[in-house]
Amino acid sequence: MDGEGSETVVRRERFAGGPAREFLSSMAFDDRLFEADLAVDRAHVVMLAEQGIVDAADAGAILDALDDVAEEGFDALPEGEDVHEAIETAVIERVGPDGGRMHTARSRNDEVAACLRYEYRDTLLEAIETTVAAREALCEVAEAERETVMPGYTHLQPAQPTTVAHWALSYEAALARDTERLLDAFDRTNRSPLGSAAFAGTPFDVDRERTAELLGFESVLDNSMDAVSSRDFLVEGSAAFAGLATTLSGLAEDLVVFANRGLVELDDDYASTSSIMPQKKNPDTLELVRSTAGDAFGGLHGLLTTMKGLPRAYNRDLQNASPHAWRVADAVAEATDVAAGAVSTADWPAEELAAAAGEGFSTATGVADLLAMHGLPFRTAHEIVAAAAERGADYDALDAACEEVVGEGIDSLADRDAVEAVLDPVASVASRDSMGGPAPGATAETLASALEGCAAHADAAASRADALAVAEESLAAEVSSYA
Repeated sequence: MDGEGSETVVRRERFAGGPAREFLSSMAFDDRLFEADLAVDRAHVVMLAEQGIVDAADAGAILDALDDVAEEGFDALPEGEDVHEAIETAVIERVGPDGGRMHTARSRNDEVAACLRYEYRDTLLEAIETTVAAREALCEVAEAERETVMPGYTHLQPAQPTTVAHWALSYEAALARDTERLLDAFDRTNRSPLGSAAFAGTPFDVDRERTAELLGFESVLDNSMDAVSSRDFLVEGSAAFAGLATTLSGLAEDLVVFANRGLVELDDDYASTSSIMPQKKNPDTLELVRSTAGDAFGGLHGLLTTMKGLPRAYNRDLQNASPHAWRVADAVAEATDVAAGAVSTADWPAEELAAAAGEGFSTATGVADLLAMHGLPFRTAHEIVAAAAERGADYDALDAACEEVVGEGIDSLADRDAVEAVLDPVASVASRDSMGGPAPGATAETLASALEGCAAHADAAASRADALAVAEESLAAEVSSYA
């Protein structure tokens, strides 16, 4: 929950109840911020002691009480308007009035903003790791199916033959950009608002850089009004999740269509049967992955609408902002994991794929390219192949069409063996060896680059996680020094 004020022990009897109490409460979804608030409390108390704002004995007592609260867990907290107030109340119950010194030089506004960033950065890191794992699964498919020819579609119509590897790596490339956006969102999330107080700073000699260091934040948000009221990091993260959900939705749709046409066999763990039709094998999990995009878009829209037009600095509307972000993150992360599992366990039937790869005269473009490579203007070559398509996708049809369009047979432009070779889907794919193309050699280069990208992003996530772990250990060491 976001907001100013307190209740019960913290507020005494002022504003402690009334008919709006449950309406104001955020305890129903605050368990997610329990550990974050404990960390923020500890860092703030350590800083207060180091700055001489709170004496060491009081700091030690408060930190001991926080340890007790942590051990007992969220469910043991006293009633409160939110987890932040409930933890403070629990500390005061244990320490007495001096426990209230933990809230010196801060407001719930900067406290909550810090907790949200502290927790959300972990959510982003977990999503990055899951997305990299999905990319690695696609790379494994590409390695195994580098020469497995399949139909490629535009407008859901047979277009040109390609390979399963080329298809898989197309989604890996999209997921790589999704990963980059999540990493960017992490870096802008990982900035500390703590020490801004309600919005106008504090007269106490606080060290904001110190609390940022203890909590693993990379930097401090400078303007105190901006620091407590901004939730754009949630918008950026949710937008990145929505983009990821869009990528996953396309991948899921492809697999649903391929399964319908017998071009992929999903593992039973990612399918189900009908309750009445025993012959059915339905791609249910992928249909749910596909629909997750709607959940993500709705959450992002809800978040933006909640934040639209809010005046500076703090408004209680912000309490309803973060649940949108959590729901988006949770739904998309789960969908990413499911999509990766479906891809990695699927079977690609080579014979069926090869047969479908030549449907609809899919090698027509290859013939036109061949004629253009032998000196014919491409538009003339296009006209010849289009005329041939009306007769049939074979050499004789092409020869007749060539005679009709340019007044001479096709053998005057290219020898028969070359023409018949490009009519074959496998040879057509092999000829498309430009950078990023489906030819096995080109795919091998793309795959190597993709694997390097996966490793780089995995390392980037690991380095950020390591920095957070170091900060956590440092904070624990400082806390233990007051025992």
